Amino acid sequence: MNTTDLTQGRVGRGILRFYFPLLATAMLQQLYSFADTAIVGRGLGDNALAAVGNMGSLCFLIVGFSMGLANGFSVLVAQSFGEKNFPQLRRTLKAMMRLSGGITVLLTVLSICFLRSVLVLLQTDSVILHDSLVYGYVIFGGLLATIAYNMSAGILRSLGDSKTPLKAIVLSSALNIILDSVFIFVLKTGVAGAGIATILSQLISAAVCLKRLSSIDFLKRDQSDEQPELALYLRLLKNGIPMALMNSITAIGCMTVQYYVNGLGVAFTSAYSACSRYINMFMQPACTAGATISAFTGQNYGAKRFDRIREGLSVCVGIALVSYAVLGLAMFLFPRQLASILLSGQAQISYAVQFLPVCGVMLFAVDLLFVFRNAVQGMGFPLIPMISGIVEMVLRIGTISLFIGRLGFRATAYAEVFAWSGALLLNTAAFLLIFARESRRAGAEFPEHIAKHRHFKPVFRSR
Repeated sequence: MNTTDLTQGRVGRGILRFYFPLLATAMLQQLYSFADTAIVGRGLGDNALAAVGNMGSLCFLIVGFSMGLANGFSVLVAQSFGEKNFPQLRRTLKAMMRLSGGITVLLTVLSICFLRSVLVLLQTDSVILHDSLVYGYVIFGGLLATIAYNMSAGILRSLGDSKTPLKAIVLSSALNIILDSVFIFVLKTGVAGAGIATILSQLISAAVCLKRLSSIDFLKRDQSDEQPELALYLRLLKNGIPMALMNSITAIGCMTVQYYVNGLGVAFTSAYSACSRYINMFMQPACTAGATISAFTGQNYGAKRFDRIREGLSVCVGIALVSYAVLGLAMFLFPRQLASILLSGQAQISYAVQFLPVCGVMLFAVDLLFVFRNAVQGMGFPLIPMISGIVEMVLRIGTISLFIGRLGFRATAYAEVFAWSGALLLNTAAFLLIFARESRRAGAEFPEHIAKHRHFKPVFRSR
């Protein structure tokens, strides 16, 4: 089987073997997102690019909510796997599927019903409103595929399998690029084609991951398995809802920035869309380090291996800093070249050049944020990351509203930087405090002569 027990073996080697397939998965996802942007921008023009980009923060509000749920639910999967409590693991998966089905229906209905009203509220220019609506209806109409992939891939990562999601994304990325080209250049379907290509690709990704899950022996139903109890549903929601809200609260801050950007004009909307694509792509190595430490911490927290959590965190922080050194420098030194890949108008390119160097210098803040926030989540403490999402929202909204009049489009970059920095400080402090408390508690619960039989090495010894 491809599941990996992250509570055993050398920490650095285990993390890197898990990390690189996960990184390839994330980068391929960004590649086909980037390809969407490039094909739409080159094939349909900057206004179509603005229409698709205008949906970015709103898509993150809805899709990010489902991703937060998936990540929160998967923490419990990782902890059960670390404990080797397979009956509990199967009950957790059954409860996850039921909750996910109900939430998918609710999110689909709400997002489609209120899409137009929200776009108008965001000051979406009439020039791009129709295309934004068309693209949004397709994406939100296909939420089932998106959520099915997020949930199944999250479960596999929690079980230490980072290779199957990679296989799924390799297949779906190739399909997405082909379909994008066919729908836009051959069939002339406009922005709807880009949305349809995305949904069909995600269906393939979900099918590959679900097939893999169905083949894992210890996940197969046992007649002796009990039905999930109400307490388990509540525990899943307690862990998933705060993480879902964290993403949605962050998205509200991004939507507010989008509101101010849209008020500047369509050219600024296009530039902001391109800049957002680069931010999302260049943060992926560190974001993947965050997903890695979440799975690693979840399993080792279940096994009470706090020595491994500390060592794993150091490895992932190192990955984040190397990522910053390479990609942050690229954003700082080559903003015009990067902007020219996605944008054709000189005005739009000049606006992007104002944004990219500022975020490039401070990219380390969001890179480290991913690592520390996911480490806190992996230990099963989702409330702090949710609060940090509120901090991000307040700082992002406060910065853009105070400085947009003085700094113009450049204020959008400072809004990102201040939001990242505030959330990083909160999550770092929370991790240090929670880690110290939980490792002391584990040391007290499992004295050294008992810990040896549990393969447990306490970080702090009780007096």
